Amino acid sequence: MSETTSIQDLHTKSLVIDAHNDAIVAHIRRGNISLVDENTINSNQHRGTISYLRGPVSPEEDAIGIQLNIPKMQQGGIDVAFFAVDVTRAWKNHLSYALDALGWFEAEVITCESDICIVRNASDIRKAKTEGKIGAVLTIENSEGVERSLNILRSLYNLGVRSIGLTHNPNTWASTGNDEGETGGGLTKFGIQLVKEMNRLGILVDVSHISERGFWDVLDVSDAPIIASHSNCKTLCDHPRNLTNEQLKAIAVNGGVVGITFVPGFITQDGWQNTPSFAQLINHIEYAIDVAGLEHVCIGSDFDGGGDLLKDAAEFPRISEGLNERGYSDEAIQKIIGCNILRVFEATCGA
Repeated sequence: MSETTSIQDLHTKSLVIDAHNDAIVAHIRRGNISLVDENTINSNQHRGTISYLRGPVSPEEDAIGIQLNIPKMQQGGIDVAFFAVDVTRAWKNHLSYALDALGWFEAEVITCESDICIVRNASDIRKAKTEGKIGAVLTIENSEGVERSLNILRSLYNLGVRSIGLTHNPNTWASTGNDEGETGGGLTKFGIQLVKEMNRLGILVDVSHISERGFWDVLDVSDAPIIASHSNCKTLCDHPRNLTNEQLKAIAVNGGVVGITFVPGFITQDGWQNTPSFAQLINHIEYAIDVAGLEHVCIGSDFDGGGDLLKDAAEFPRISEGLNERGYSDEAIQKIIGCNILRVFEATCGA
């Protein structure tokens, strides 16, 4: 058996988890295209808040196409994906926007129930893998989706939401976002309450996009491991969305994980103008491992949200191949592509 075939086999048999994508809104804004066939458009079905507030994607975005759907995930060997709903642009309609997205996704999952299911705990993930189904973790990106209400938080939990990003780039009721990080702001009183209630319920606290002060506040408050679902290393690319060495080390002490992302501008300083190399992406994975430790690094592609370094989810095995070429063992690769984030998910959301 060739080395290439061997690493492909390892990738296929391993539990592979992608900690962040924006596929739900991307599908809706392309006319409610099907999760199983991007040529099937249901433009008159399930129309709601997102369709009316955001409208269709631009011709330039549409030309790029969908990066993540069921066939592409199956081809790329992705067993579990965190399907995020970024509510940032839904001014004064954050909850409606989130519920519209989750309702559309639930309808799609019912239609495709032989291929995908919503997972709420680690047992659900393992069962889905055994049954050959993709496990979908429901995620809210930007805690404005809870409308400053712990009651709404509990309702979202009951709907299956298992991870919430406290901010996007702007400030929220919960915390200062990374766009305002220079002000020194962090968690608000509500943000402290929110983190504590998320811990109690079993919802992952996602610190991607939060200000640095907010990051440290979260670690002071949270009793559970946290995730930075799609953030890279600030030493390699000095961007506000990336993490310092001290933050990477703190995530390790907390028992959490950082999800290295495919967004070009978070990989190199000029990534928005000049496409980084694949090797530079692997450099971020290696650097995070060197600083935080092997147990605290995973992958958060940000497919359909800017994670364009890889064409689409079908190319996910390249991560395993790249790590193999750098000399990582089979066990180490399995931790990075799935087992580390599963450990954190189980510790927070339940076995």
